[in-house]
Amino acid sequence: MNGRSRRPLGVKYRYFIIFAVFFIALGIIIASNLEMNSRAVADIPSAGNLPVVKGDDGRYYSPFVQTIENVQNAVVNISATVNTDSSPYDDLFWHFFQIPRGPQTSFGSGFFFREDGYILTNSHVIRNADQVIVSTSAGYQYDAEVIGTDPQTDLAVLKVESEEEIAFIPFGNSDEILVGDWAIAIGNPFPQQGLDRTVTVGVISAKGRSNLRFGNDTPRYQDYIQTDASINPGNSGGPLINLRGEAIGVNSAISTPSGGSVGIGFAIPINIARAIVPDLITSGVVSRGWLGVWLSEVTQAEAKKNSLGAVHGVHIDSVFVGSPAARAGIKNGDILTSFNNQEILDLAQFSVLIATASKGQLSTIELVRNGRKQTVQTTIVDREEYLADYAQHTGIPDQRVTWLGMELMSYTESIARRIGADYFPGVYINSVNRGSPADRADILPGSIITQVNNLEVGNLDDLQSAAESIRDGKKAIPFLLIDPRGSIEYKAIRP
Repeated sequence: MNGRSRRPLGVKYRYFIIFAVFFIALGIIIASNLEMNSRAVADIPSAGNLPVVKGDDGRYYSPFVQTIENVQNAVVNISATVNTDSSPYDDLFWHFFQIPRGPQTSFGSGFFFREDGYILTNSHVIRNADQVIVSTSAGYQYDAEVIGTDPQTDLAVLKVESEEEIAFIPFGNSDEILVGDWAIAIGNPFPQQGLDRTVTVGVISAKGRSNLRFGNDTPRYQDYIQTDASINPGNSGGPLINLRGEAIGVNSAISTPSGGSVGIGFAIPINIARAIVPDLITSGVVSRGWLGVWLSEVTQAEAKKNSLGAVHGVHIDSVFVGSPAARAGIKNGDILTSFNNQEILDLAQFSVLIATASKGQLSTIELVRNGRKQTVQTTIVDREEYLADYAQHTGIPDQRVTWLGMELMSYTESIARRIGADYFPGVYINSVNRGSPADRADILPGSIITQVNNLEVGNLDDLQSAAESIRDGKKAIPFLLIDPRGSIEYKAIRP
């Protein structure tokens, strides 16, 4: 032997074989894991939080596909024509503002919610329309009958006599939706370009949005769902859908500086529609609930003083004599925290709860009085019926008086209609003389007086009684004033 060792060569081959086996095994493991993960994701049924679902044909689909197939044929295009030639304004008005004469057509969306031809849409979509035409997914066109409109919630019901089988979308429960839930909007974003029944998908961005302004079409009762599913002007009236194929809202408006969707869209909760649609179908008008209170927002100091835990609820400023609130024992200074087991968040939300509450049935109200919790029950009444009865029994003299520099008259339903506001008992300030005590106290014409010297005022007779109760002619007289748009303020007029 020459003394050479062959061990190094054997070691090289041994290491090579070991590394080769290791990397082959590692590749097999990685490939197996990828296959298992892919199969696991695809085979788990989707509840809306997974990217795909498995269809009956073995293919994998977006979780929205089946939902959209089930509901899209229920969505309709709406064309509303207004004949501007019938306008009461003269030719000079139209020429000055360069507004074209003749028929003007606007477009929107809607959806069948019953198989007998009833359609839900926005009130502003068909406002002042002389003709409303509905186009379905099957290509049929119908002259629609306007069954009822409610500008204060921006909802309207139409009806067509269908010549086809109608697909409809059932109402869901908008109280159950959560921020982050999937939301599908279907509508007619740019009808002039033929982009009908366009689908956009997003999530519920927020709930309970209120105090929004949309120009002349701003509804009084607001409890909007906010979504980032793209909504454009032609989408108005179309449905906002959950993954079960139920309508949870009616697409209504966007908030944008440019006029296009920037991910801030608003839909009317379907539970508001659920409350008012029966009235619109039955009589064409809505019966509003009424509790008989004047309210204000709860302040941070009041919440802390009453151990509320959050700045939620509504503060009772005043209670109408003989009203449902008075019969329930609700008093000035109370803070209402719950209505029919639903937490009261703020004034806007509570107004919607009362306006859409069932009339003639017992409602449960939880409140806090001087830091102590109480529960009371009362029956919500129809607002118009109650206030009309109140006016009939108290009498509303058709006369005007002047006091402290104000020309005053009983606030009547005709005045309310003229100024576009709700009717309630009070005294209307028709004018204020410049330099008068009322003018120095910044009292504005158009406000309605409901209290003088802490006494309720429903008409001029009440006003006279309140004035006669004032003994000291030098002290400032407290007034509770209601702006027709709903704000409340206290003013003091020094004689």
